[in-house]
Amino acid sequence: MAGALRGDPRVVLVADAGGTSFRFNAVQGGRELLESHIRPSHGDDLAQSLGQLVEGFAAAHAATGQQAVALSLGFPGPADYAHGVIGDLPNLKGYRGGVPLGPILAARFGLPTFVHNDGALFAYGEALGGLLPWVNDALAAAGSARRFRNLLGFTLGTGFGAGLVVDGQLVAGDNLAAAEVWTMRHRDLRNRVVEDGVSIRAIQHTYAELIGIEPEHAPDPRAIAEIAAGRGLGDKLAAAQAFRRMGEAAGDAIAHALAVIDGLVVIGGGLSGAAPWFLPALLDELNGTLETSSSPVHRLSSRVLDLDDPAGLAALVGAKPLQLPVPGSALTVSYSPHKLTGLGVTRLGTSTAIALGAYACALEQLDRA
Repeated sequence: MAGALRGDPRVVLVADAGGTSFRFNAVQGGRELLESHIRPSHGDDLAQSLGQLVEGFAAAHAATGQQAVALSLGFPGPADYAHGVIGDLPNLKGYRGGVPLGPILAARFGLPTFVHNDGALFAYGEALGGLLPWVNDALAAAGSARRFRNLLGFTLGTGFGAGLVVDGQLVAGDNLAAAEVWTMRHRDLRNRVVEDGVSIRAIQHTYAELIGIEPEHAPDPRAIAEIAAGRGLGDKLAAAQAFRRMGEAAGDAIAHALAVIDGLVVIGGGLSGAAPWFLPALLDELNGTLETSSSPVHRLSSRVLDLDDPAGLAALVGAKPLQLPVPGSALTVSYSPHKLTGLGVTRLGTSTAIALGAYACALEQLDRA
């Protein structure tokens, strides 16, 4: 699929809609043509927000000589993506009651317009040209016959999003609501959604709580990461604790997802740059133990290796199956006693992965029309 995209001459205008900003670009042959153009989302004011979308796409359209064949957007849910209708978004409150965003933009630009879940597009982009082929290339270079075909992508930022690719295909679900992980139960606050523990606001609230200030006075996560590293003014232990708690909450949610879908995991979103501060706790959660009535068991059937650690990648690609003799014959059979998978931070960058996923989905829908 990725190779076919590289040879495609069609131009698609793409946008990644976040809780605080919209990012615009144009893609041709699987590659971004422009420097990303960012505009504030004004998510509490629908008219202003729609104006930002129109102006952002218009600028990208003009910059590419109005050659585009379609528009393709990544938007958080809930939404009726098939019809381009945005639902009651928790982080873009102006979009309430059902906003026919796809038809609005299609009428404005006279082009087919496709709306998809942003987390799903992130996962699809990483499956096409990011972490998934990167791991499979490493396996091939090591002489391994093993290949991964499934990928779970998680975005940590204003909210907690996800996408799911199984056997190379993006999974949308019967209600176009697959991988809506943000509504999972919080690990420690049992009546709260996990997004309250895995998001920008979660980092700020935890840090504020630990040092005794109001959350609105807390620094942003980038500053809190600097404090955790000892490079900023503030409470270093509290900063590290804020990221550790988020890692535990995220790890718990990801473990539930991995118990159902067996595959690689890729992390993106605005908080992924602070991965060194939360990934150890996240991986400890994935590789921890739970109790049964008789004895402890591993949390997951597969051990999850850190792909950003050279030793973790080496352990994954270097794993060799045993050759067991078949009694009564000269035959042997391969047996892998240890199940392994891996987790890594985005290889493309979140916005580039979403752009690639948006491009691929748009071309697929155009080709089916």
